[in-house]
Amino acid sequence: MKFVMAIIKPFKLEEVRDALTAIGVHGLTVTEVKGYGRQKGHTEIYRGAEYAVSFLPKLKIEVAVASDVVDKVIDAIVGAARTGQIGDGKIFVSTIETAIRIRTGETDADAL
Repeated sequence: MKFVMAIIKPFKLEEVRDALTAIGVHGLTVTEVKGYGRQKGHTEIYRGAEYAVSFLPKLKIEVAVASDVVDKVIDAIVGAARTGQIGDGKIFVSTIETAIRIRTGETDADAL
């Protein structure tokens, strides 16, 4: 089992969700986060004054999947979230040792 965490631009959420649903991923968690990467934020002009925005709004999507579909999940996220502009985001994949569904007590792949 793998845990996929993707940081994406907020306006790409629906496209990513639809892409994941199309390949059979039915559960995910979305969190509003702020951060920056290589672009280190940007500047905005508000009422004639220039302001530096250090932390940009992003969304963190988390999904647990079987190891054999992780490549399809990554391809779906990349395909749906890519704009070609700086700040498109990142994907992190880690291994899950065990998963337990609280309601039924199912474990590992059955709990997903």
